[in-house]
Amino acid sequence: MGAKDLSVTSDPEGSRPPARRRSPFNSVKFFVFCHSLLQLAQLLVSGYMKSSISTIERRYGLSSQKSGLLAAFNEVGNTVLIVFVSFLGSRVHRPRFIGGGALLAGLASLLMALPHFVGGAYDYTDRISSSGENSSGLCQSESPLATSSSNQSCSRQESPAQLGVYPLLLMGQLLLGIAAVPIQPFGISFIDDHASRKNSPLYLGILLAVTSIGPAVGFITGSLMLRFYVDFDKLPEAQIKLTHKDLRWVGAWWLGFLVAACLLFLTALPYLFFPRSISKEDGGDDDVVESRPDSKQQQQTNPVQEISLLQFLKSFPRIALRTLRSPIYLLVVLAQVNLAALLAGLATFMAKFIERQFSQTVSFSTMMIGGVCIPLAVLGTVLGGVLMRRLNLSVSGASKLCTAAILLCMLSSTPLLFIGCPTQKIAGVFPPSTAVLPCSSGCRCPQEAFNPVCGSDGVEFRSPCHAGCITIATDPNNATNYAECRCVAGLGSAAPGTCGSGCSGLLLPFVALLGVTSFIASFSQTPSYMMILRTVPTEDKSFAVGVQYMMFRVLAFMPGPVLYGSVIDTTCILWGEKCGKRTSCQYYNLDRFRQRFLGLQVVFVCGGLLCFLLTVVVLRRRARRQEPQPAGKGGYELVSALSKEKGAEDLKT
Repeated sequence: MGAKDLSVTSDPEGSRPPARRRSPFNSVKFFVFCHSLLQLAQLLVSGYMKSSISTIERRYGLSSQKSGLLAAFNEVGNTVLIVFVSFLGSRVHRPRFIGGGALLAGLASLLMALPHFVGGAYDYTDRISSSGENSSGLCQSESPLATSSSNQSCSRQESPAQLGVYPLLLMGQLLLGIAAVPIQPFGISFIDDHASRKNSPLYLGILLAVTSIGPAVGFITGSLMLRFYVDFDKLPEAQIKLTHKDLRWVGAWWLGFLVAACLLFLTALPYLFFPRSISKEDGGDDDVVESRPDSKQQQQTNPVQEISLLQFLKSFPRIALRTLRSPIYLLVVLAQVNLAALLAGLATFMAKFIERQFSQTVSFSTMMIGGVCIPLAVLGTVLGGVLMRRLNLSVSGASKLCTAAILLCMLSSTPLLFIGCPTQKIAGVFPPSTAVLPCSSGCRCPQEAFNPVCGSDGVEFRSPCHAGCITIATDPNNATNYAECRCVAGLGSAAPGTCGSGCSGLLLPFVALLGVTSFIASFSQTPSYMMILRTVPTEDKSFAVGVQYMMFRVLAFMPGPVLYGSVIDTTCILWGEKCGKRTSCQYYNLDRFRQRFLGLQVVFVCGGLLCFLLTVVVLRRRARRQEPQPAGKGGYELVSALSKEKGAEDLKT
């Protein structure tokens, strides 16, 4: 056998069929290339969704709680079906299942963009139209024509197309979660089955790197797309009067989903041509020496794989409980759940926080997340693995490294609570007041009017009407200003747009500290994964990782964004209103927003720190019961022995 392999590698005219050798679909390298592109496209959708969530919220008048539910809804379908992936394994045509998942993800992306095309144009307060209504929003008495136009707008808002937007978006997210089920697990197992033992870690490392940069690419794509106006395809450029800094600005959130759908369809096509099994990659002497043991092991594991689906489902709770009985495993997973919930909430709403707290545009805020925080987190994850390998850490050492990293993370994240500014003064809104301003009481301003202006005295008003402005003045640069504003002291003029929080100068130290926090926190990712793999019996490792990811979804990725959105909603001081119904929040109490949003982050960090501290305590107590171990890799042997003892106990029970 070895002589034949040597002759094949030395003689290009070997015994393999030339057609099979020339076909790229029989090459594991080409499969890795295709799968890298597919995972990049799939995770681009995930990152893009989170970068656009605040824009979708503003466009369709959603609360932060509803937008958080929308962001987390893809985990529902994923969680329900991910259990069956470990059962199906190699029983199915894995490349076709992956291609089918990619095609479904492409259709789901098109479904996400569909509300833009079935609905009308974005209708914000004071949008210029040809109906003859008061488009300027100035102080004047109500007219029947304006009331009639408002009624027409409400009838459009209550149309079936508008009412079905949120369910349509939820359906798209559900399908995206279902589509993601076969892509990564089947892809990794297919590569591991057909790659050489020498190259398999390299291929999996490439996939891990792509998995890490995919969300960052999604955020950066979102930053680029949100610079275009949402209805640039429906309105002439001359009718687009909003600027990026306007609080009513809505970017082209739908455009990125169309781009992602095209990428998903293109990356799905090669999988339709891959065979069910390809030629095993030639790894040289290593694979030759280990081919016989592998074949024996495969023969031994085949009977285990042939259990029925009913038997698999019956054994699932028993194996899950056995895995969760390990205190180290349970504590590490709970620590990771705390950090995952933190990550899910921050990834969904941090761009919105930066936008509101520091008076930045949506696209710039999104770029800060995708261009700074995520790359630093990826770097921290890689360096955490390098540090663990360089120091040759045992499980006890890994637990101490995780504890130290999360402790430093808490120390670096706590100052974020104090970097910010109080809410700007908004007449009739903040400080809170229920009294109607006498200077604009005769203007009969509509309740839903929202067109912020900044008075020359530094006070912000919800609209020119609420500021009592009577005329519009245009300077030589074609900049619009409002004049003769009764509620504005001094010059009595007002400029379009918000006055801002005055915190733009604090943005740089905030983003720098946030990036450092992300970098430090991610140091714990690789050591914590290694702790899980080294503290469960060998036969339960794959299942333990599956239970871990399921707990991530059930306890972190699903409730995390909803919890953060609910907390953000409690800081709202002025809700939008349209046709008698509450829409998205227009103004937040910035102090409460910062304290509660970032305070929740500190709570999750403390939860993770407590769990890692408990792992240190448990491991130390276990070490005292054991005989003294030699230095070096004693920690590995200790945990290995404990795992064997635990497996023996489970067999007895």
